[in-house]
Amino acid sequence: MSHPSASAHETGTAHQDDHDATHADHGSLRGYLTGFVLAAILTIIPFWLVLGHVIASPQATIVIVLGLAALQIVVHMIFFLHLDTRSENGWNMLAFIFTVVLVVIVLGASVWVMYNENANMMPMSPQYMQHKQGA
Repeated sequence: MSHPSASAHETGTAHQDDHDATHADHGSLRGYLTGFVLAAILTIIPFWLVLGHVIASPQATIVIVLGLAALQIVVHMIFFLHLDTRSENGWNMLAFIFTVVLVVIVLGASVWVMYNENANMMPMSPQYMQHKQGA
């Protein structure tokens, strides 16, 4: 017959190993500092581009700033939110991708509806135009 305290000690050790394995992917100081430095750089570059008028074309500046913003989202996901294909057997990443798809659909549909409403609005009545010209 085994001793009860030995059995409890073995279970406690197994529980501790499970706990360490679960929290192993939660990041380290080096990972957090790397994420912080990358996020800071990805914040400073757009400020420099916009405030310094580095690029003559406003459209190109907007595209670059949006690209850097998307890159910063990826940095936050990896270094701070710890979303990757390994955690929770990939379910966290799958849930995130599903959320992104839904947000894109909702925003895209909203922009499409607003554009169509604006394009299909009735022109102003002649009475309103006369009143505005008379003023």
